[in-house]
Amino acid sequence: MKKWFMVSVMIILVVTCAGVHYIQASPVKDAYHFGFKKSKDGGLASINEEGFKGILEKNEAIFLGDTSQKELYLTFDNGYENGYTPAILDVLKDKKVPAAFFVTGHYLKDQPELVKRMSQEGHIVGNHSWSHPDLSVTPDAKIKEELDKVKQEVFALTGKEIPYLRPPRGIFSERSLTVSKNEGYINVFWSIAYKDWDTKVQHGAQYAYDQVMKQLHPGAVILLHSVSKDNTEALGQIIEAARAQGYTFKSLDELKTKTY
Repeated sequence: MKKWFMVSVMIILVVTCAGVHYIQASPVKDAYHFGFKKSKDGGLASINEEGFKGILEKNEAIFLGDTSQKELYLTFDNGYENGYTPAILDVLKDKKVPAAFFVTGHYLKDQPELVKRMSQEGHIVGNHSWSHPDLSVTPDAKIKEELDKVKQEVFALTGKEIPYLRPPRGIFSERSLTVSKNEGYINVFWSIAYKDWDTKVQHGAQYAYDQVMKQLHPGAVILLHSVSKDNTEALGQIIEAARAQGYTFKSLDELKTKTY
């Protein structure tokens, strides 16, 4: 993964929303796209070396658990449903693995029964904003509206509050983190990820397995996209192989140590 730097000029970012791929510019000079050099050989990713580390720490954002423990935190982004989430939930239920699913307004309206199932089976339903905007350019009042609409809909479906937020596309600023923190959210980023969201570029289950396993490290927060056929087919094997290496899967609610 290429290393991303602080945006001092207009940067063109490839993003995805509801399955449509397009180019969007982020004009905010203090915006960041969460990116880093990937982990190798069980070592940590380069997040601690990135220029945005201090902003994450100040706003108590999560991207790692306790790096002295072989624990993993599995998270999925659910912007829209591509037919694979039921199978993902089946694997998690069979393997007894907790996960967090970050959902949008589109997903809530389109797949209410799947959202209910996530909650009923013990998973966290997290906030991924209502319309998937770039929060770094979204006014404070609009950020609150985006988050409140998801919060209210999730509560209506599950009866549970949402304490966790994943900023759309991993784009953030100190202001957007502060606003969401003041609204009671813990921003959740990640330390393991790969380009899995492009449904037109899937390479097979073995590829997904290799991409995740070669980045595995203690305390990792894993980001996967539920639209990926590769992820769905590789998930069971990833869980089994990680456990064979001594790793345990935990819920974000158990993440007590934030490593910066």
